Amino acid sequence: MDTPALVIPATADQVNRLYGSEQLVNQVSRPVGQVHDGRVPALLNDVHVVYQPVFNLHTGGVMAVEAKAKPSSGSVRALLRHAADTGQLTPTDFGLAALAVRRAAEHETRIPLHLNVLAVSVARAHVAIGPVMDALRETGRRPADVVLEFNPPFSSVRWGAFRQGVTMLRDAGFRLGVDEIGDGDAPVTLLGWPEIGLIKLDSSLVAGAPHEPRLQATVESMVALAERSDIQLIAEGVTAPDELEMLHSLGVRLAQGDLLHPASHRPSGHVTITPMTGEVLAVAPVEQPDRMVTPKVTELMHPATTLPIDATSDDVRTALATDPTASCVILLDDAGRPQWMIDRNRFLLAVTGPYGHALHAKRTATRLADQPRVVPVGASVFDLLDVLSGAERERSNDDVIVVDAAHRCLGVVRATDLVRAIADSKVEEAAALNPLTRLPGSDSVDRAVTRRIHEGDVFAIGWLDIDAFKTVNDRFGFAAGDDLIRDVGRCLAEAADGQQAIRVGHIGGDDFLFVTALDHLMPLASRLIDTRWAVDGAPVSLSLATLVCAAGSVHSYREASRLLAPLKGRAKSIQGSSWVVGRPGSDRVDVLRRGNARSESVATQTTQTTKPVQQPATLPRHTPAKAG
Repeated sequence: MDTPALVIPATADQVNRLYGSEQLVNQVSRPVGQVHDGRVPALLNDVHVVYQPVFNLHTGGVMAVEAKAKPSSGSVRALLRHAADTGQLTPTDFGLAALAVRRAAEHETRIPLHLNVLAVSVARAHVAIGPVMDALRETGRRPADVVLEFNPPFSSVRWGAFRQGVTMLRDAGFRLGVDEIGDGDAPVTLLGWPEIGLIKLDSSLVAGAPHEPRLQATVESMVALAERSDIQLIAEGVTAPDELEMLHSLGVRLAQGDLLHPASHRPSGHVTITPMTGEVLAVAPVEQPDRMVTPKVTELMHPATTLPIDATSDDVRTALATDPTASCVILLDDAGRPQWMIDRNRFLLAVTGPYGHALHAKRTATRLADQPRVVPVGASVFDLLDVLSGAERERSNDDVIVVDAAHRCLGVVRATDLVRAIADSKVEEAAALNPLTRLPGSDSVDRAVTRRIHEGDVFAIGWLDIDAFKTVNDRFGFAAGDDLIRDVGRCLAEAADGQQAIRVGHIGGDDFLFVTALDHLMPLASRLIDTRWAVDGAPVSLSLATLVCAAGSVHSYREASRLLAPLKGRAKSIQGSSWVVGRPGSDRVDVLRRGNARSESVATQTTQTTKPVQQPATLPRHTPAKAG
C-alpha cells in the first residue's frame, strides 16, 4: 500500500502559530517513508511529561489530567519542527502520546488521560497509532481511558484520510475531542461529527471573554452546543479570577489552568479546588418541562475508578487502597462499557470478615459485584433521582455511572452530591417563588419561551393584568387586594396543574404571565376572563394580552415581551374584562373578549374575601379554594 502524503499548514501564519517556523511548509509536504515499527523516535529521549488536572467547577474534584510534553531544552514546537524536518512528525507525535501513557502509569493513576495529537497525525493513524496501543497494553489501560484531543492545523489536512482516522480511533475505543477552539482553525462542521465527544476552548478565548461581549457570546454558543449535543466542554488556560468567574457564569463546568493547579510531573487525581456556587446552578421548580434546564449529571460527576472485568478481589482492594476517595470500582469490558459495580463498603465487609481474604482474594471480583446503574451523559439530576428512587433500599446510596452514546463509562455521580444538589435547588426554588401566590417569577416563563423558540414550536405567551388594582386596595384594603391576587394566581396554577404544555409565572404586583401550546390557549384564557371576579360584591375585570408566535417569528424572550406591551395597552383600553390577540410581524389585533353590561352587573357574595361568581353552564367552571 502506498504511503499517503503528509500535508500540513498551507499558510506561513498557521505554521508560525503552531511551530514557530515558516520553513515547515516546504519541509513536510512530502511522503513520510517510515511507518510504525515499534520504535520511539530517538529525539524523544530528552522529553519530560507534565500533567495538568481538569477540574469539575461544581464538585471541585479532578475529572481528568492532560499530558503535556516538555523537552529538556527548547520547546515542543521546536521538537515538532525538527521532527518534520527529518520526516518523523507523525511517529514523533504518537511517540509523545505513548510516552505520556507510560509515565502516567508510573504513578498508578487511573483517572482519564487526555493526550494531544495533531490533526495530520490522525490522518495517518492507521499506520502510526501502534506505539500508543503498545503503551496501553503494557500499562494495563484501555483506549476508553484516553481522550485524544485533535490539535491544529486543520486547513491542509486530507479530509478523506482524516475522517477514516477519526472513525478508526473511535472504533478502537478512544474518546475524541477538538482542541484550540479560539485561535485554532478547526472547521465548525467538525464539531458536529458524532465521533466528537469533547470541545476545548483555548486560552485566547478564555482570556478575552471577560472583556469582550462578542467573545462572551462565543463561549455561550459553545456551552449551548455542548449541552444540546451531550458533549463535554472544557476551558483551558485559566489564569485569572475574572476569567474563572466569567466562565462559570456562562455555564462552563470543566476548566484547567495555572489558576486552578499548575502542571506537575505527577498526574494526581486527589487535589481539589473550592467548589464554585452562584446563580448559574439555580434550579426552577421541578416540573417536567424544566428538566432539561436543571443541572446535568456531568456537573456532579467524579472520575470513576475502573478495572477490567476479569479483575480479582485483590486488584479491587489495591485500587481502593490507592484511591481512598473512591466509593466504588467499576468493572469494564474491553470497549470501556460498565458491566459490574463494586461498592466500597460492601466489598470491604466481605473481604475483611472471617475467611474473607481466603475466599475471595484470588477469585474474580464479579462474585462481589452488583449490576451497574447508569444514566446518559445528557441526563438531569432529576433523571438521576428517578434511578435512585427505584433502587433496592440497601443500594440507595450507591454511585450511578454516567455513560456516553456508546455506553462507555465517563464517570460516576455520588448519592451525597445528588442530595446536596437537590437541597440547593429547593432553596433556589423557594427564593424564586412569589411569597403571595407561590408561583415562580418570570424566569420560568423565560426558559419555557426560549426552549420553544429553539425547538421551533408554535406557542402563545400571555400577559394578564387586574384592572384598576390600586383602586381595589384603596377602597377595600390591601388584605382584600392580596386575596384577589392569590385567587387569580390559584386559578392560573390550577389551569396549569398536570399540563406540561403550560407554564405560568407571577412577575409581581397584579401582573401574571403564561406560555402555552395553542391547544390549551382557549380553555386557559376562557377560564381567566370568563370568570366573574369580585371583591366585597364589587366586580373586578381582567385584561389579557396574548401573542401567538409561529416558528421563527420571534427570536428571544425579550423580543416577545416587547411585542406584548402594546397588546396589553390595547386590552386595558377596553371597558371590562378583555382578551386581545396579536401576532409578530402583523398590525392586526383580534379582540376575542370584551366586557358587557350583563357580565358586570351580576350579583356576588358580599364576604370579606375574594370570590368569583359561579359560571354559566356553558363556560368553564372555576371555584377557587378558600383564600388563606
